[in-house]
Amino acid sequence: MVRLLEKRQRTGSVLTIFAIASFSLHVLVLLLFILQGLNIRQLSLRKPPNFVQLIDGKPVGNIDDLAREPEAIRRFISKTMISMFTWSGTLPPQNIEEVANPKSDLGILIRTPQGSSQKISTSTWIASFALSEDFRKGFLSTVAEMTPPEVFSENPNQVMTSQLIIKRVYPPKQIEPGKWRVGMVADLIQKNRVGGEKIVTPFNKDFLVRAVDYFGNPQGDNGTDLQKAIYSVRTDKLEIYEIRNLCLLDGYNNLNEDNLKQCRAR
Repeated sequence: MVRLLEKRQRTGSVLTIFAIASFSLHVLVLLLFILQGLNIRQLSLRKPPNFVQLIDGKPVGNIDDLAREPEAIRRFISKTMISMFTWSGTLPPQNIEEVANPKSDLGILIRTPQGSSQKISTSTWIASFALSEDFRKGFLSTVAEMTPPEVFSENPNQVMTSQLIIKRVYPPKQIEPGKWRVGMVADLIQKNRVGGEKIVTPFNKDFLVRAVDYFGNPQGDNGTDLQKAIYSVRTDKLEIYEIRNLCLLDGYNNLNEDNLKQCRAR
């Protein structure tokens, strides 16, 4: 009888030790999962590294998140404004078939300051995401007023197109860390597709640009073509937060405070 009780006690002790060891192992695994989850979250919230381009074209890490190459800023301004003011009445082709037979651009309705609604081109609307959110809405209203309704006309004899011809983009002038002033001299040419009549409007502007963070499309390749296009606009990590009339009174690079006051007075 005594031997039987001792055997039972030994068996109970082994089961107890095994249960404690199993519980401790589960707790350890749970802690490892929590730690791994925290590390993954930190990686997802970390800013992607910026890159600058050296003379030899090799990208290197840039420790200054606000730094941008002057040529990248000029290219950003040119690309954004060309997309903003190119109105062809058709959508950008997404495949080979649409190159030969492009789809008609139905336009997007925007409310103007007068309270009416007018259309802007789809490419204009997409390019506008390169503007800061507080500036974008008001600027789109101005573009809507400039856009002729004939751009979206189904009558081929009435269709008008628009193209921005850039003559010069001045080197960016840094006004404070992460912010630049960029001048552009250009002409906005509106043309009747049939008659060929042209309307040339000077488009000389000063752009205030700043560095911003960029977050990729969370849907990745599963997003629509429109969503991909909008997210691609932000990949330059720059945005335009103000546009002014460009003053050419005394040469762009030689403007002083007195000349700037004269420009504003005009």
